[in-house]
Amino acid sequence: MLEVIILAIALSMDAFAVSIGLGAKKNAPHLALRAGLFFGAFQALMPFIGYLGGKGVLSWIDAYSHLIAFGLLTLIGAKMIYEALQEGIEEDIAGITNKLMLMLAIATSIDAMAAGFSLTLLLVNPYLACLIIGVVTFAFSVLGVFIGKRSGTWLESKAELFGGTVLILIGIKLLVS
Repeated sequence: MLEVIILAIALSMDAFAVSIGLGAKKNAPHLALRAGLFFGAFQALMPFIGYLGGKGVLSWIDAYSHLIAFGLLTLIGAKMIYEALQEGIEEDIAGITNKLMLMLAIATSIDAMAAGFSLTLLLVNPYLACLIIGVVTFAFSVLGVFIGKRSGTWLESKAELFGGTVLILIGIKLLVS
C-alpha cells in the first residue's frame, strides 16, 4: 500500500504544479475546490483505465510486463522532469472556465493512464488504489491553489521535478523486483 501512496503523490505533482499556477494567476475562493474536484476525479479515473488496459494485455506480455512498466514510468518521469526544466512554456490563464479546467484535468492525467498499467503488477485492490490517487490529487490540488495564491509560481517546476524523479524510481523498483 505504501507503493500506491508514493505513486499517488508522484502522479499528483502535475496537478499540484498546475494548481499553483492557477492560484498565482487568479484569486477566487471556489477555485481550490474546483481544481481539487476536476484534477482528483481525472487522476482517479485515468489509472483505472490504464489498469483495465494492462489487465487485458497482461497475459500476452506477462514475461515483459516489468520491463514495459519500467519503460512507461521512466518515460513519464523523464517528460515531467523535462517540463520542469523548461521555462515560460505555460501561457497566462485569463479566465478559468470549466472547459479550461476540464482540458487541464485531462492533460495532467494522461500520464496517470499509462502509470495505471503498473497497478497490474502491484498486489493491491485497483479500486482502492485509484481512490487513493484521486484523494491525494484532490488534496494536493487544493493545497496548490492556496500555495500559488501566497507564493506565486516559483514552486511549479519543483513539484514536477519531484514527481518525475519519484516515477522513475518506482519504475526502477518494478524492474529489479
